[in-house]
Amino acid sequence: MPTATVAARSSSSSSSVTGTRDVVRPVGAGTADREDERLTRPAPVRVGSVVLALTLLGAAVVASVVLGARDVGPTEIWNGLRGGTATVGEAAVFSRLPRTALALLVGGALGLSGAVMQGVTRNPLADPGILGVTGGASLFVVVGIAYFSLGSASSYIWVAILGAGASATLVYAVASTGTGRRGGPSPLRLALSGAVTAAAAASLVTAVLLPRTDVMTQFRFWSVGGVGGGTWSSISLVAPFLLAGAVICLMTAPALDALALGDDMAAGLGTNVVRARLVAGLGAVVLAGAATAVAGPLVFVGLVVPHVCRLLVGERHIWLLPTCVVVGAALLVLSDVAARLVIRPAELDVGIITALVGGPVFIWMVTRMRTRAL
Repeated sequence: MPTATVAARSSSSSSSVTGTRDVVRPVGAGTADREDERLTRPAPVRVGSVVLALTLLGAAVVASVVLGARDVGPTEIWNGLRGGTATVGEAAVFSRLPRTALALLVGGALGLSGAVMQGVTRNPLADPGILGVTGGASLFVVVGIAYFSLGSASSYIWVAILGAGASATLVYAVASTGTGRRGGPSPLRLALSGAVTAAAAASLVTAVLLPRTDVMTQFRFWSVGGVGGGTWSSISLVAPFLLAGAVICLMTAPALDALALGDDMAAGLGTNVVRARLVAGLGAVVLAGAATAVAGPLVFVGLVVPHVCRLLVGERHIWLLPTCVVVGAALLVLSDVAARLVIRPAELDVGIITALVGGPVFIWMVTRMRTRAL
């Protein structure tokens, strides 16, 4: 029987058994196509999404200056921007400016920090809270308040960053114990170690506060989270740390893209996996620690914002990280505006709003996400 006939019959038999047509396709081509579609967005979509995010941010800033216990008009806004405080409206605008600026900085920092932590651990549920970074910062702050009489923003910043760094180091060390992986601990071990560390830090905070009722009020106000006490002085103290952390994180975008392919693939592409994780983690820790010090432990910002931004611009970190800064800033500014309006003339703490908004949004997103391996 001719070879061509045998090949044709074999092909026909294979098609009848599998129920597919005789189409030659490379092994894994479908998976690669789906992965590429998941990771990227067309350039017009990315640009349009960034423009939309910037527009939303601009609207949020305007709303933050205009709305509050007392709404203000254009004349009062103009005089307030020039430093005028002759009327109640001008004084309101003058006081809202540093509050808005602080919300921009903290929201952007938390959004960027969450995206980097998710990239470092390849864990879609990672954020400064889940990985124990915020817990470590809170523990060091409460110890400083209780035993070292800390009470200023400058002292909070250094102590919170130190606590965040110590917690991150502990998490990484515990996760690395007993592993022979060339690239360090696995994402799953990092997540579990972070969860345990966060729980331990929360327990220690409670243990410190129980016998110190005099410290409870001060810590409770800080722990709820808010930007209402923002001043230009506190902004000038925290801005250098946030700028340094942001620069470090943004520079790690190519390395985070490589880590997303897996440790072995990243190493094969020439990425130093351990160094990439340490540098990116350092930037994220500085951002989270400084933001926590000045605004308290705000929840869900670092968790939800990266997922929203992935829907907008895809998962390429060179687009994702800057977009997270913009969307995170817009989210926190809008949350602060909502906190002023819900029960005005009184105010809620912005941490309550981020929890109320972020929780349901994240649950909705999780129900729509297909489960992926860590």
